[in-house]
Amino acid sequence: MNAVKGIALALIVAGVLSLVYGGFSYTRETHEARLGPIEISITDKERVNIPVWAGVGAILMGGALLVFGGGKR
Repeated sequence: MNAVKGIALALIVAGVLSLVYGGFSYTRETHEARLGPIEISITDKERVNIPVWAGVGAILMGGALLVFGGGKR
């Protein structure tokens, strides 16, 4: 499998995942305080929403790469 097919498949998979899940979340540690032996930290859970048009665009671009991006065969 050449690099173009790998990139195309990765775009298609990423597009499908973005349509299924709609985004992803991660945990970020924001504040930290140390008072002697006591340590206080606050973690915030952040969510990144991926627009539907981006998922569809990734699928279309991946499909176009599979069809037209092969180059020499």
